[in-house]
Amino acid sequence: QIQLVESGGGLVQPGGSLRLSCAASGGIVSIYHNKWYRQAPGKEREFVAGISWGGGSTNYADAVKGRFTISRDSAKNTVYLQMNSLKPEDTPVYYCNAVRNDEEYWGQGIQVTVSS
Repeated sequence: QIQLVESGGGLVQPGGSLRLSCAASGGIVSIYHNKWYRQAPGKEREFVAGISWGGGSTNYADAVKGRFTISRDSAKNTVYLQMNSLKPEDTPVYYCNAVRNDEEYWGQGIQVTVSS
């Protein structure tokens, strides 16, 4: 069973950048489709970005397209989310996700706060 641990969150001013990391243990992260989701208080969890298990394709929510980039370092067994040009609405808790067939795993979530 794979475990996912997010890091890299924190407070950043509007227009700034952060890079979230999702370190995997107990399994090889690259055999899974890897995704990032986010959830604001009182709202449903929403898809942010995804990368296919082979790394051949990525996709993004319209709200982050052109600003966020998902990537994966197989040697480090880690998935990243580079977030640029951050806006206050990018603030919620971010979750790392790995899915393969009927398996699905989540990280514990990490807070990102975009505020001046």
